[in-house]
Amino acid sequence: MKLKLQRPLIFFDLETTGVNVASDRIVEISMIKIHPNGMEDTRTIRINPECHIPEASTAVHGITDEDVKDCPTFKDVASDIFAFFEGCDVGGFNSNKLDVPMLIEEFQRCKLEFDTMNREFIDVQNIFHKMEKRTLVAAYKFYCGKDLVNAHSAQADTRATLEVIEAQLDRYPDDLQNDVHFLAEFSRLNNNIDFDGRFVYNEQGEEVVNFGKHKGRKLREVLMQEPGYYNWIQRGEFSRNTKQVLTRIWLNMKYQSKKN
Repeated sequence: MKLKLQRPLIFFDLETTGVNVASDRIVEISMIKIHPNGMEDTRTIRINPECHIPEASTAVHGITDEDVKDCPTFKDVASDIFAFFEGCDVGGFNSNKLDVPMLIEEFQRCKLEFDTMNREFIDVQNIFHKMEKRTLVAAYKFYCGKDLVNAHSAQADTRATLEVIEAQLDRYPDDLQNDVHFLAEFSRLNNNIDFDGRFVYNEQGEEVVNFGKHKGRKLREVLMQEPGYYNWIQRGEFSRNTKQVLTRIWLNMKYQSKKN
């Protein structure tokens, strides 16, 4: 079943130097932009991360320092990638946890603010895990009946992800709606405030800390009782998205305090 779109939707996949959003870098990005009329625009870009690609990461995606030594840096291509995503919803496999936060981090290093408030984010892995609980290779075999050749190649993984979501729509017509907003909501595992899930909303819609010694506590209470918590986050190795979300909440608290 083909996706019903009101605006373009980009599925993308990253190969990186590692999985630390705050410190690792992108070495390859592959994107498939699907337009509402069904037309597709596909791009794959190798990127020089300006640092060593650990052997453990090379073992996963096969990309070495030698492979990217003459490639553009992310700063060189950031504006083009940013423009490619303009006005689009976003999808991927495990993308809400890793790919989206890492892409945002790279954009922010280039002073580009990626809009997260006016987009839908579909994580196909989360739909898969809710329905079948396996991996992309298994998902591709299960839903599409094919073996995934060149797994962990960004382009192969991106194409497989698109085929899997279309097959999921066919397989679960009673459970899934062919609607980007529905799929984005359904593929969200937690009611995250930031992409890393450091802060989440509880059932009452209140911001709650979701890690560390304060896990389960209301964020506003923590900030009121321990003002140093804000500075600790800002100085720590947390993603820029997490820091921005905390700043927004912190400023809102100050505004409400002055108002009252």
